[in-house]
Amino acid sequence: MSALVLFAVFLLIFSLFKVLNLTSPPRTPRIVCCDGKFKEVVLKYCPQLLETYCPVRLWGRSGHIQTIIHATVGRTYCPSVQARRCAARQEDGATVTWDVYEPTGASQFPEVYTLAICPGIANSSESLYVRSMVALASAQGFRCIVLNHIGVLPHVKITSPKVFRYGGTGEFRLMLNRYAESNPRSKLLLVGFSMGANIVTKYLGEYKPRPENILGAVSICQGYHAQQTVTALLGWQNLARLYLFSMTENMRSVIIRNREVLLTEEVKRKYNIDERKVLTAATLPELDEQYTRRVHGFRSVEEMYKYDSSCNYFNNINVPIIFINSKDDPIIHPSLLSYAENYAGSHPNSMYIETEHGGHLGFYGGGYVIPESATWIDKTVVSVVTALANLDSF
Repeated sequence: MSALVLFAVFLLIFSLFKVLNLTSPPRTPRIVCCDGKFKEVVLKYCPQLLETYCPVRLWGRSGHIQTIIHATVGRTYCPSVQARRCAARQEDGATVTWDVYEPTGASQFPEVYTLAICPGIANSSESLYVRSMVALASAQGFRCIVLNHIGVLPHVKITSPKVFRYGGTGEFRLMLNRYAESNPRSKLLLVGFSMGANIVTKYLGEYKPRPENILGAVSICQGYHAQQTVTALLGWQNLARLYLFSMTENMRSVIIRNREVLLTEEVKRKYNIDERKVLTAATLPELDEQYTRRVHGFRSVEEMYKYDSSCNYFNNINVPIIFINSKDDPIIHPSLLSYAENYAGSHPNSMYIETEHGGHLGFYGGGYVIPESATWIDKTVVSVVTALANLDSF
């Protein structure tokens, strides 16, 4: 009996070490950059890239736990920030809203610098990780504008039978154009999280007019290729299917909450939508087949995914851009990271930063159990955009 107990204890300890990934040591972020001058400027204002990123000691080396904590708890650093809400209509009748946050601290620049932030899937300016980013950037003297993806805010009614999609840049473009019209002298720095990072990157690579005062962009935890991302998530390796289920439910909840506009008899007839199939879709590709690709006018899901993938627009980007990914991100398969790595390794004014730990949008650090108030990614992004804002002075 004692031998069985000892064996059971051994298995428990072994499983705990495996789940918490305690044998994986903290490491310095890996940097890929072929432009020596650009790298020098970034590292001057972001010296933490040369230091070891130490995640929370007990659970921070698990990409799964980092991701789950981010999705459920959010951020511990989230002071109240006051916003002014703006709105505009698209040509199809959709109402786009965004929030404007004025600086709360002194700026180090003689001019106004604005962070234009695009949140992740089914997120908005009210998401805790966005608010913590805004609070930290505002305290450093940046003005921030944050896009609210259509259909996400429960108290804002939608005015057309469409919600956001993975690579839809129209809402972000409208926000930037309207903001630039009313603030022509403000310099813009674009920041995207996950799906929002894909939108920001694709926006920069599209052959469409955009404000001339965009200085650069930061992409955080994007997957670069929609079809390959979804294909990897359809498997059970590394619990990928569970994350796909969560993303599907988030998207479906947006549709259900706005069904009085999105699923009227007229809309279902016009776009050949079967409401029952929309409500019972088991995966994101099924939901995209039954609803998203139809209302956005694509012949197939594959066609939509190809059109929406930022990697297909990389070669048209002509402003500085920095990609940040975590190696243990359970949502983004490691094979997808080569898109950004290869780009940064062959294009000037670009950089790829890869951390060993951080999960998907987590990047909690410090402490044994309780993380530091500001995450590694929040502090890094503020430092990186400061570097981009100072490029012209070098």
